[in-house]
Formats: sequence, structure tokens, C-alpha cells
Amino acid sequence: MPSPKVVIVGAGPAGLMAAEVLARGGAQVVVHERMPSPARRLLMAGRGGLNLTHSEALADMLGRYGDRSSRLAPLLEAFPPQALRDWVEGLGQETFVGSSGRVFPKALKASPLVRAWLVRLAALGVEIRLRSTWAGWNAEGRPLFQQGDGDPVAQPADALLLALGGASWPRLGADGGWTDILSAAGVPPAPLQPANCGFVADFRPDFVQRFAGAPLKAAALRHGRREVRGEILLTERGLEGGAVYALSAPIRETLAATGEAWAFIDLRPDRLAADLAARLARQDRKASLSNRLRKALSLSPAAIGLLREAGPVPSEPLALAERVKSVPVRLTATAGLERAISTAGGVRFEDLDSGLQLRARPGTWIAGEMLDWEAPTGGYLLQAVFATGVHAARDILARLG
Repeated sequence: MPSPKVVIVGAGPAGLMAAEVLARGGAQVVVHERMPSPARRLLMAGRGGLNLTHSEALADMLGRYGDRSSRLAPLLEAFPPQALRDWVEGLGQETFVGSSGRVFPKALKASPLVRAWLVRLAALGVEIRLRSTWAGWNAEGRPLFQQGDGDPVAQPADALLLALGGASWPRLGADGGWTDILSAAGVPPAPLQPANCGFVADFRPDFVQRFAGAPLKAAALRHGRREVRGEILLTERGLEGGAVYALSAPIRETLAATGEAWAFIDLRPDRLAADLAARLARQDRKASLSNRLRKALSLSPAAIGLLREAGPVPSEPLALAERVKSVPVRLTATAGLERAISTAGGVRFEDLDSGLQLRARPGTWIAGEMLDWEAPTGGYLLQAVFATGVHAARDILARLG
């Protein structure tokens, strides 16, 4: 009996992980990638150290996926963080747990991992066809691929796995163009939206000119009832940084509902307002406001500038301390999908069976960021992407025998 042929669209982490599982299971695997080289997004992530997963307990990790945690739970339980670490180390890349609990390869970059992975895939017989763009299906249901200016050509396949990514960082390959194809096929995805993104703020041009690019270290950001500590970066458009990304989902929802969202920055989250007020009261009242804030609270020029940008600064110590603990910033829009770290929205789980196969088009599976889920940075994104690729591949093997 001939081996089943599986066609995968997308040479990112979900597609390549699925290719490895399928090839080990005896399938003939062909991966189509529209870019000139594979794993571009993964290589870009490696420039920041390549946060692979997180070391926290799986039960705590599942909570990071919000209302999608119940759908992702069986996938992550079948391919948990330790399994991902074992797989990485099997490629000769030692991992370690950072002080924040995040897991990284010891090399702190993706290129050695990707090189070793591509060698392994080639040895397993996986074929990767570059500059090959998926164009939907023909009348017989075979997947169509286009290279250059030529007409789309149908490819034989016993199963098709789509792992085309979301729509953030489109220059790396994932542009969300697949949404039109699936909508025409009767499977309209949830609208793609920026996740782990920055936001546009009501900053004046002179403030932006002076402080764009300045970080607010050890700050905290509050929106609604949620508060997150971390770095906040002042940009030419508004706010970015880890604390901002962690609250991007609720801020995005508030913007969609009301057209604006208020965030409040605590410039000294490790101190109570009364303590800050006492420190300020001991300063020379004749000194300038900047000198008082710098000497008493060790605020940076950017933090002091932000205080002034938020409106008239109180002079009375307690009122000033309370402002330091809650600097209001009016946000008016997301910084844009093309600048976001990840994407929310995508193929709804309701349109899939338990194996991630499309109900409306049997024989087609979905994996990775094409699925309608989101998570904060910290290793949760890549962990779920890899796990969905493994899950879809195992389901394909089970169904094809």
C-alpha cells in the first residue's frame, strides 16, 4: 500500500512541526512556502532570544489562553512544555529557564535550531517547495499552487494542512490572504486583529520628538481592573512594551466598544503613595519640579515628561505622589496589525472537529496562528503553535491509517 501524500501550506513552526510528525509516521510530505526561505518568522523571533515556552505549571499556563483554554487544553496536554524542550534539545540545542520562568535555547537565537531542523526534515524525506503560493482548490477539490506568473497547478493530496500564520509582520510571509479563500469556500474566519500590540496615544508632537524610544523601567500599566508590571516603551505613536502587550486584548476590546481607552501608568509600583509623598515633602520647595522628582523618586526624564504630558502637575506632595502612581494616557487606536507581535481572530474552533479538520471541507486541517486564539508573550504563543501542528498531524495519520 503506498504511503499517503500530505500537502502542507506554510513553512513556519506549525507547518514544519506537522511535517516532521507526518514524515515519522510514514507519510509523503510536501511543504509549500510562498517566501524564498522557510521559518522566517521564527528566525525573526530568535533576534529577541527565542522565547520557546514557559516553565510554569501546565494548569497555570492554560489560563493564559483565556476563553480558548478549554479548546487548547487537550493539545497542550498531549504536547506540553517539557515535550517541546525535549524536542529542541534533540536537535542539539540546550535550553534553560530564565529568571522570569521563560524558556530559551542556550544559544539565544533561532538560526542553529532552524538549520538542524531543516537537515532532519530533509533526512526524513520532507520536500519544501519555495515561492509556491496556495490559491485554493480546483473543481475536484485538489489544492492549487501558483509559482511566479504561471497559472495555478493542482497538486495530488490525500490530506491538506493549512498553517499560513496570522497577518502580523506580513513582510515575513503571513499576510492573511487566506481569509478570502476560506470565506469563498464557506468558512469565513473571525476578523483578524492585532494582538500583543502597541497603541496610538494622544501625545503632543514636542513630547514625541523628545522622548520617542525612551523606556519606562519597572513601571506598571492598569486598564480597568487589570494591572501588569513590566517595561513600557514610549514610541513615536504611543505606547509599546511588555506591559502594554499583556493588556492588549482588553484595551483593544474597549477601543472597539467606545472609540477610546484610558490606561494608567504607575511609575513607582513598588512604593505606596504615602511613602512617595513623604519623600517629596522632604525636598526643598524652591527646587524645580524636575529636580524634586528626580532626587526624591529617582524618576527618569522620560517619566517626568510623561507626568507633564498628562496635564497640570500637582505641587502638593500627596497629590503629586498619587499622580505618579496613576498617570492617565488616552489611547485612540491600535498601532496596526502589521506591527503587532501576533494575531487574534482566524478560523473558528466551531468550524473544526476535535482533530482540527474543517467540517465544511473534509480532508483539510488547520494549525498554528490561523486558528482563533491569542495569548500573551512569554512562550505561550510558540508553545500553542507547535502543539496545534503536532495535534493536526497526529489526527491526519490516524485518519489515513
